[in-house]
Amino acid sequence: MKIVLHQPEIPQNTGNIGRTCAATGSSLHLIEPLGFRLNEKEIRRAGMDYWEKLDVRRYMNYEEFLRETKEDREGCLGAKIWYATTKARRTYTEVSFGPEDYLMFGKESAGIPEEILVENEEQCIRIPMLPTIRSLNLANSVAIVLYEALRQNDFRNLQLDGNLHRLHWKE
Repeated sequence: MKIVLHQPEIPQNTGNIGRTCAATGSSLHLIEPLGFRLNEKEIRRAGMDYWEKLDVRRYMNYEEFLRETKEDREGCLGAKIWYATTKARRTYTEVSFGPEDYLMFGKESAGIPEEILVENEEQCIRIPMLPTIRSLNLANSVAIVLYEALRQNDFRNLQLDGNLHRLHWKE
């Protein structure tokens, strides 16, 4: 899976998302402008020592992102871009995610620009929540949608069984 952050603003969120990407083998695509520098200590602290294991790609703007990923999206894999927004009509559980799809999330203060959303209405998805709440934390939103997409693809390449450190599970 591929996680796309459109103009993220808070380094701790991006660091936490980077850690989630590293844990799931997902790549992280960052569309500028960013609200921070990638070498800030907050992003490293949140991502811990996993940041070096992460496949990070940067794009100057949304148009460059579309150009650079066009071959992957239109090739034999047919990867889609899913746009996570509180404004969507469908929930993230109502769609079928492919193993190479892109999951895009907007900046913390405003989300994905509506100009992008109206051009891609069929790929817009939402996380259900109470109407009195504006939105969830960005890192939490990424984790929720990413793990549903991974579940739909049988958690391909992920470890499914757990082992204790000192003891053993009873048979």
